[in-house]
Amino acid sequence: MPEKAASGGEMKKELTLFNFFTIGFGAIIGTGWVLLVGDWMVLGGGPFPAMIAFAIGALFLVPIGMCFGELTAAIPISGGIIEYVERTFGRKLGFLTGWMLLLGNAPLCPWEAIAISKLLADRFSQFEALSWLTSVKLYSIMGADVYLWPTVISLCFAVLVIYLNFHGASAAAKLSSFLTKALLTGMILAMVISFATGSPSNAGPIFSQVSGAAGGKATEATSLLGGIMAVLVMTPFFYAGFDTIPQQAEEASEGLDWKKFGLVPAIALLASGVFYLICIYAFGSIIDWHEFVKASVPALAVLQKINIFFYIAMLIIATLGPLGPMNAFFGASTRLMLALGRKEMLPASFAELDPASGTPKKANIVLAVLTLIGPFLGGNMLLPLTAVASLGFIFACTMAGFACLKLRKTEPGLNRPYKVNGGKAGILAAIAAGLIIILLMVVPMSPAALKPVEWIITIVWIVVGFAIFFIFGKPSATKDPSSQAASPTNVAQ
Repeated sequence: MPEKAASGGEMKKELTLFNFFTIGFGAIIGTGWVLLVGDWMVLGGGPFPAMIAFAIGALFLVPIGMCFGELTAAIPISGGIIEYVERTFGRKLGFLTGWMLLLGNAPLCPWEAIAISKLLADRFSQFEALSWLTSVKLYSIMGADVYLWPTVISLCFAVLVIYLNFHGASAAAKLSSFLTKALLTGMILAMVISFATGSPSNAGPIFSQVSGAAGGKATEATSLLGGIMAVLVMTPFFYAGFDTIPQQAEEASEGLDWKKFGLVPAIALLASGVFYLICIYAFGSIIDWHEFVKASVPALAVLQKINIFFYIAMLIIATLGPLGPMNAFFGASTRLMLALGRKEMLPASFAELDPASGTPKKANIVLAVLTLIGPFLGGNMLLPLTAVASLGFIFACTMAGFACLKLRKTEPGLNRPYKVNGGKAGILAAIAAGLIIILLMVVPMSPAALKPVEWIITIVWIVVGFAIFFIFGKPSATKDPSSQAASPTNVAQ
């Protein structure tokens, strides 16, 4: 069905509860489960420590997801986290929160484009008929080779995502729905192979140190608890993405049940947790996991030995996987820039909507350029941004918890179709979870502490952000175009 034109420069109201779920689930589950499942086992000391860590990680973040659900159901506007924090803690902290979340979201678009290019160069080129993929080397950057044809194909995938996002949230949501089905197909395929050829004994013992894994990796933890902690501190990065759900709330379809919507971020988190647990167990029990982790990208290597058709199917699914996060983070990042423009924290041009598609014009262009640059940067260029993006993401999540708690006090009459389970105790649990993860990332002795180059990136990002804020922003925001949607008397019922 043709999409309706957005009237009066407004965003189109087209997204259903299932659309929101697939946006969040697709953002969380990219292709890491295929590429990194072996690393998780090595880090933790086996499949079981990795599974326990991912289960704890999901449960740890569920209260944060519920805070997003309560806030978004009450104030359903694009880039709403800026509104939540600004009206509770002021304009500067509102900007910092939005700017840090932008750091957590936007770099993942070019990163996913790089992941596609890397898979094409490293895996597809192994087939004799596809050896031409690496026949033309363009250059090397930071030790990573950049080839012509993987770059071109990756650009085509990126252009598809950009095209769909330029044509409205509904078009992009259809891609998320398709990719969710593809990812579930991959999970089922791994389960079937595991049950058919594997054994639970292959996943044992419950903890075991391993050395000589691919890339010279070895288990540094000396106990089950140590192994669980080693994996736990990096799980927030692999659950990042549920925050993309609230960023597009303004595009919810008319008549959406906002009480049910409030649960969607938490449901996406739990579904992703189950997905990770099944995949870790399935791949960890196909063969003895100590042998499994010796291969480069073991999930694909073991399938290549078992059945070439299963291998090709999983390889295709793994290549499509990065499109989910790229699509979701593209939409979320542009809505954050839209919100910053509306608040006059960025140049006012970022607040402009395309009259035909109802999408943010300037923000779409900026992120399109950023995404298209990605494949040219090489596989090693954006590695430091992984931890930096995690810090930006969890900082914003923690601020959402603080805003949710304070709004309960300052605006008790705000219509809340959904409330965090457990009341204030649930909100405090969300804040505590966020603060613990932040401390693990900033305390120097922590295994997840930021490296010097990552601190430099973070500090430069904040300094540049506030320079833009003070130069181009206005001292006090004018009436927000979406303020009517945010009003307690006008929120969706």
